[in-house]
Amino acid sequence: MSYFTNETVKFFKQLDKNNTKEWFEANRARFESEVLDPAKIFVLHMGDMLRDIAPDVMAIPKTDKSIFRLHRDVRFSKNKAPYKTNLGIFFWEGEGKKMECSGFYMHIDPKTYFLGVGMYMFTPDQIKKFRELVYNPVKAEELTKIINKIEKKGYKINDTHYKTVPRGFDKEYKYADMLKYNGLFAFYESKELKELLEADQLKFLFEKFKDVSPLHRWLLENMF
Repeated sequence: MSYFTNETVKFFKQLDKNNTKEWFEANRARFESEVLDPAKIFVLHMGDMLRDIAPDVMAIPKTDKSIFRLHRDVRFSKNKAPYKTNLGIFFWEGEGKKMECSGFYMHIDPKTYFLGVGMYMFTPDQIKKFRELVYNPVKAEELTKIINKIEKKGYKINDTHYKTVPRGFDKEYKYADMLKYNGLFAFYESKELKELLEADQLKFLFEKFKDVSPLHRWLLENMF
C-alpha cells in the first residue's frame, strides 16, 4: 500500500516555492487529502507493526502527537516562512515526554526521505545517566557491538556533539568518545525518493526500523 505518493512530494515542492498563509489556505484541502489523511492511516498501520518489536510504542494519528505540526515557530527565527516543507512522523516508547523518549522517526520532503531510531537529544539528567552507563566498560562494549552491527547494514550513527571528553572522565578510557554524545540515534537518508514511493511502504519502512531497533531496545532498557 502506498501512503506517500508523487502528489505528497509535489505538494511540498509547491509549498517550498509558495510558503505563505494565503497559498496554504487555498491548498488546505490538498494538504489534508495528499499529506495529512494518508499520514494518519500510516501511523495506525505502522504502529500495529512496530508493536512486534516495541510492545509499548505510542502511535497516535494526530497532529502534535505522532504527526509533527506543519506550522513553524518563527518567533526567534530569521526565517519567517510559516510552514515546514516536510512531513515528520514519530513513534515513541519509554517513560516521560514524547521528545524525551527513544523512538522511530521518519520524514519525507521534496528531495529526500529520512529514517531515524533512538534519541535525538538527551535532557541534562539523561546526559548524566548516559555518561554513567558508557563509563561502565560492560555497557559500553554492549552498545558498541550494537552500533557496529547497525553500521555494517549500511546505516549511520549521528556525530558526537561535544569536541572533548567531559570533565571528571578519563580521556584515555577505551570508550571515551561515547561520552561526547548529547543524543544517540541511527539513521538512513536517501535522495532516491522513488525507492520509497514505489515500494510496499509499510514493509519497506518497517524492515529498516527493525534493522536498527537493537539501539532503541538498548536505550529503552538502560535509560528509563
